[in-house]
Amino acid sequence: MYAHCFKRIFDFCIALTGLICISPILLALIILLYFSNEGAGVFFTQDRPGRNEKIFRLIKFKTMNEKRDKEGNLLPDKDRLTKVGKIIRSMSLDELPQLFNVLKGDMALIGPRPLLVKYLPLYSAEQHRRHEVRPGITGWAQVNGRNAISHTKKFEYDVWYVDHLSLDLDIKIIFMTIHNVLHRKDISHEGAATAETFNGHN
Repeated sequence: MYAHCFKRIFDFCIALTGLICISPILLALIILLYFSNEGAGVFFTQDRPGRNEKIFRLIKFKTMNEKRDKEGNLLPDKDRLTKVGKIIRSMSLDELPQLFNVLKGDMALIGPRPLLVKYLPLYSAEQHRRHEVRPGITGWAQVNGRNAISHTKKFEYDVWYVDHLSLDLDIKIIFMTIHNVLHRKDISHEGAATAETFNGHN
């Protein structure tokens, strides 16, 4: 019952209340990013697969500039991540605009993180099951390693969440997420500014 009905109501109410309460913070971040991104814009949008692999437009705060090399190619992520962006990302504040995705019904508060569309053909049949539920702003994989663990392990956690989805589990993940954010745990994968690239299932 919770998964098919109450979870959506719970998500909508929390997202709406959250956006109203943090609106001053959102405005402050928009102003900071406008100047620190050097004309690159404030928001980052990208197509991501949602529930049943339906494509939607994810929105985040943009934490990188658009600096390029002499050939016109974008510099590596670690070279484009601004000082302000690094702080915002370390506190997971770049995820806040996704509350609008939750209001629209593209996402849930808790669920498997929506990854790149180009990864869809690379999943195994079991890994595809992570799309049986709405993707989330945070999830079981995020509170058990986030970007510090491999994609294979993340997908194992994602499928486990699909099979065990419940109100109790969602509340547990919310509190674990708050703990991890306060302690800035597992923001990046070793040797990278963000997460590792997924090259296919084993």
